[in-house]
Amino acid sequence: MAPRLQLEKAAWRWVESVKPEDIRQEHIELAYRISLAACKRGTCRRNCKGNPNCLVGIGEQTWLGEIDENSFHNIDDPNSERRDKNTFVGLTNLGATCYVNTFLQVWFHNLELRRSLYQYYNSHYEPESICEHLQYLFALLQNSNRKYIDPSGLVKALGLDTGQQQDAQEFSKLFLSLLEDTLSKQKNPILQNVIQQQFCGQFSYVTVCNQCGRSSALPSRFYELELNIQGHKNLTECVTEFLKDEKLDGDNRYFCESCQSKQNATRRIRLHSLPPTLNLQLMRFVFDRQTGHKKKLNTYISFPEQLDMAPFFEKCVYELSAVLIHRGISAYSGHYIAHVKDARTSDWYKFNDEEIEKMEGKKLQLGREDDIAETVKSQTRKPKCSKGYHCSRNAYMLVYKVQEEETADPAFLQRLVDQDNHKFEEWCSEMSDMRKQSVDKGKAKHEEVKELYELLPAREEPYEFIPLDWLKKWLDDSTATKKIDNSHFLCSHGKLHPDKVGDVKRVSQTAGQALFERYGGGPRLDGSTLCRECVEQRCRVLRLKNQLHEDYKEVSNLVKRTISGEGYWVGKASLRSWRQLALEQLEKDEHESEPSNGQSNGNDCSPEVSEGNEEEMKTFNEDIVCSHGGLSILDTERKLVSSEVWTKLRAYFPKALEFTQDQSPCPQCLTLEQEEKDNEAVSKMMALDQKNQLLNLFHEKNRPTLTKWPQDTDILYVVPLFFVDEWRKFIRRPTKSSPVSSVGNNLLVCPHGGFMFTYDSLINGDAQHIVLLWPSEWEVISKLFIVDQPISINCVKQTTPTGPTTKYTTQPDLCWECREGFLFQQQKDLREYTQATIYIRKIIEDKRMIKEAVPELNASSSEAEEEKEEQPKVAGERDPDFSQIMHAFSVAPFDQNLSIDGKGLTDDSATLGSLGVIPESIISLKVNTQVTRSPCMLFNCNVCARVFTGTGLLGH
Repeated sequence: MAPRLQLEKAAWRWVESVKPEDIRQEHIELAYRISLAACKRGTCRRNCKGNPNCLVGIGEQTWLGEIDENSFHNIDDPNSERRDKNTFVGLTNLGATCYVNTFLQVWFHNLELRRSLYQYYNSHYEPESICEHLQYLFALLQNSNRKYIDPSGLVKALGLDTGQQQDAQEFSKLFLSLLEDTLSKQKNPILQNVIQQQFCGQFSYVTVCNQCGRSSALPSRFYELELNIQGHKNLTECVTEFLKDEKLDGDNRYFCESCQSKQNATRRIRLHSLPPTLNLQLMRFVFDRQTGHKKKLNTYISFPEQLDMAPFFEKCVYELSAVLIHRGISAYSGHYIAHVKDARTSDWYKFNDEEIEKMEGKKLQLGREDDIAETVKSQTRKPKCSKGYHCSRNAYMLVYKVQEEETADPAFLQRLVDQDNHKFEEWCSEMSDMRKQSVDKGKAKHEEVKELYELLPAREEPYEFIPLDWLKKWLDDSTATKKIDNSHFLCSHGKLHPDKVGDVKRVSQTAGQALFERYGGGPRLDGSTLCRECVEQRCRVLRLKNQLHEDYKEVSNLVKRTISGEGYWVGKASLRSWRQLALEQLEKDEHESEPSNGQSNGNDCSPEVSEGNEEEMKTFNEDIVCSHGGLSILDTERKLVSSEVWTKLRAYFPKALEFTQDQSPCPQCLTLEQEEKDNEAVSKMMALDQKNQLLNLFHEKNRPTLTKWPQDTDILYVVPLFFVDEWRKFIRRPTKSSPVSSVGNNLLVCPHGGFMFTYDSLINGDAQHIVLLWPSEWEVISKLFIVDQPISINCVKQTTPTGPTTKYTTQPDLCWECREGFLFQQQKDLREYTQATIYIRKIIEDKRMIKEAVPELNASSSEAEEEKEEQPKVAGERDPDFSQIMHAFSVAPFDQNLSIDGKGLTDDSATLGSLGVIPESIISLKVNTQVTRSPCMLFNCNVCARVFTGTGLLGH
């Protein structure tokens, strides 16, 4: 048995031999465990919660003895975030922005770009545009006192999602293009052309006709060379393939202007100029046509520290200045870092968001970057690299440069940098002050605890009680000490409840006085607050619990005997479950700590009839108490027991209602029972009469229809289907259902009093809301029920010069205004697409369907489904989200041509609603047999993804 349970049992062991009326002070103190021995330090692993005198293991060990000042605070030294001398500044990763940080560090170390960007001047400078944010960011990277800075201003200006990792290469292209467009509008010619002068080169696509020898050139600019790495081992092979001749023959022949016909030809790329900064994109992320997704190539590529372009263009020697690394095996996840060479010192640094590491020596050291984050061991061993070369399986961009000049400081930006540095210094000072305040407060608390803890134990002197949780928080310096609150430990008599003694600690009155003077609170609980009433009640409850088993066996035997003398009524359900009810009541009484505001078993009488439900019964004898508080008229639910049985039951349920043998059933219930019988008889007669008068309507026989207008009448009447359904319920069960009093035709008319349906709409589906009546049936209904609004449909036959015609009218007339509003709402609901289905039909040139299996579609987007014989599948056969179309039909997004009713879906900003595509529409999918455009890339996705999902770029 657990120590706490042992203490609990020992505290009340005396009740076996002591009656409630014989309790003395010594028994009360035993119940409150006043005399338990206090624990000594080192003897308890943790505080004895069942012993109010145990004051060890509550947090005091932290304060006794010598204490390190650092334990009084959890504030790091703010100088740890200060930039060291002659070091670079890092960039905070905002969630998934490591790819942005790598490029920012590479561009910052481009001295010419930095020097030119500082000339972008605004006299009323506050960073707003992208160019201004980049300018300010460079200034901070150059002169900030911080170890790392937050790039959120630039990231927010770019509109990037910080939680989603984008394609790094596409980001680089788009950002430089955006920067070039912005700077080209400046008056300063240096700024206008800085992007082109720094990064832009020129080449031509030269095509030579094999027949006539005619040569044609298509000039083009480039900001990076995209090099295929698949099947290659070094950078030279990649560049050679990029510039090699391409044969144009077969279906890919070239149309020669001189020959005026398609001819075999040769095409090559001819370099014209190379930029000072040569960006080489290693195409590690390629599109997999089978899966419709990008994948990463983990091919090892060797590249030199010095790149001589003489074999490909002219004598032009570049120095390696940066290597961008992607760690990870997936094209959609992983981490980006940058290795960058300082243009001033030629030292290499690794930039990993906030962390910056200087490489030993003057050489690039990739180290184990190619092995980190690899989850699958590659079969390919890392090749040996020659002197002056490096080898990597994770490098995705190489930056080569010619020699640069020293850059200048951003003079006009220094004011903003100084402001940020001033904020940083203020923050450092504030953190230092907080550390000092915490230390001073901790020292004062240390002296207080050492002084008061020795006074806590209550020996022979007067005592009082303090909450255990409060004492723990008082000794826990990380938690603010609040007022002492003893209100949770009071019993219904305003004293300390015996059950709560395990949640408080008995301390000396001297210590209690000091704690209350210093922290306040209350109410104070001393030795006079031990509750005699609660101890007596607990004693009675425990004795009854011990006696319950014997009493149950005796009552079970007594109820079988013949009653002689006075008897008492007891509910049969109560009699069956009285032991369980008694046990629940005793346990509730045993642990009750506050006055009861509700009912308890046997103490109050339920005001409602329980219908003898044994499982729902909560109070003893409630199953024979009616709603008026009297004896129930259901004599089959009660049993007569002897006075001896009732006396024993009464001991457990002292406040249960008592009904003697002579007690009469509730007169109000008897009256209501008779009235109910009379009402049921009236309802049965009414139902029988109405059924006989409207027999065909009840059985749905011989009903008129609009599609085949009856020959012998020119008028039919209309009532709501709801009215007929409710009326039939009453006819079938007149004693269980309420009679129908009115027709309720106002449900079918608009606020202007007009009818909401036309003859044609009723034929085409709206008839589900109404029931048609013969004139004779309407005459009966008009007499039996209150008619709020007669509604009829009239058949008018006319003779015209062209022959006899039939016209159908309604009374009241149709309200066109409300009818149009009703139809408009129907159309609007169709465009909500909730649980809607959009079908995808895959076709080929001869218009036949291609049978495919397609997965299930998510609700509220679109569903793709094939057709057979140009019919959609039956309801219930659900198909895929559009992101699955490429898998369902084995068609990549760039090979998909989508159309509806012959109109192509080409607007990449369109939605289903704007295109007029409503639920149940069929969209045609035609497959391109030849690739006519490049795979959709980030920021340039075609309509295929956005039209169907509206959620962004799928398939990347």
